[in-house]
Amino acid sequence: MKRWLAAIPVVALLLFAVLALSQLLSPKKGDFERISRVAPDRMFETLDGSALTFAPPPGDESVMVNLFASWCAPCEAEHPRLMALSEQFPGRVYGVLYKDTETNGEDFLNRMGNPFTEVALDPDGQGGLDFGLTGVPETFVISSEGEILVHVSGPLDPNDVREVSGALNAPRN
Repeated sequence: MKRWLAAIPVVALLLFAVLALSQLLSPKKGDFERISRVAPDRMFETLDGSALTFAPPPGDESVMVNLFASWCAPCEAEHPRLMALSEQFPGRVYGVLYKDTETNGEDFLNRMGNPFTEVALDPDGQGGLDFGLTGVPETFVISSEGEILVHVSGPLDPNDVREVSGALNAPRN
């Protein structure tokens, strides 16, 4: 009988370990939110050789910034939604080519269509880290003051598109 009582803590520990492991292996979308809600103060070079910053972004309206790569299958899957957002918000959808070459990025956009007003280059990935990137694709809506209003981790789904559209349509303060 005493051996059975000694097994209770071991069984409880094993159950706890299984529960913890299952939570670690399947985080819910959005669990890795950034703490800072300000766009990174970084100057990006663009595909056309100009300079671009999102703190604050160009223009006097909020913009959407999508971090993507040509080697990223989920980026390809979400691309039709980016094209639709670009049509809905012309001049306000920007891309950041993350850890990729200019040639591969241009080939990707030529094949899929280019929804972006401009494409910033982030060959070493530091710009993505400054944004708080957890993995491509990720999308940010940035206010005209440089505040991050929306952060979508992973490919855009229809609910995310509604949230991004709402943030882009929101009146300025």
